Amino acid sequence: MKKYISRRDFFKYLGVGAAGATLSGATLFGGVGAKPALAGENLPSFELGTFKLKKTKETASGCPYCGCGCSTIVYSENDKVVFIEGDPDSPINEGALCPKGAALPDIHNFVNKKRQRVLNPNRLTEVLYRAPGSNQWEVKDWDWAMPEIAKRVKKTRDEHFEEKDANGVTVNRTMAICQMGSANINNEEDYLINKLMRGALGVVDLDHCARL
Repeated sequence: MKKYISRRDFFKYLGVGAAGATLSGATLFGGVGAKPALAGENLPSFELGTFKLKKTKETASGCPYCGCGCSTIVYSENDKVVFIEGDPDSPINEGALCPKGAALPDIHNFVNKKRQRVLNPNRLTEVLYRAPGSNQWEVKDWDWAMPEIAKRVKKTRDEHFEEKDANGVTVNRTMAICQMGSANINNEEDYLINKLMRGALGVVDLDHCARL
């Protein structure tokens, strides 16, 4: 049988808890009526602990998920990512991150069972290529990949380019290529990508990861 407290007991316990919290805070900060510490004044010892990210390098970046375009700050040490947090100067997320964004450090490394940060073995760091009809991945370098991508894009565009549709209307398009947008690029980059896709290649099938 459940036991419920009365309204009178609820307020009594609430008052006792509030009084205890007030006394605890007063003790930590120098007693009841103590003057709040100002910038430059001595703070309690627990405020002066060593900042773990003090010696790390800060790099401004963005979250690769959804379409909000939240900004992040990446902390690295010896060229290794050690922490990522939301950028408080961003007008979009104001320092906050959703659960996916908060888990961004795990893309590069994660905490193992011994509570040690180790490299994530599932993170891709090389170009992987699977030939048509093959069930095996081959490791390639970027000097091979970039020209190969450009060659295949041009080949596809040339083979499927339409100057006019079935009604004789000039369309100058290719329906064989689709472009997927990213939340991790800025307006200038997005402008250049659209100029390439629409103007140079004639791509009309453009989409974005934020479309619902």
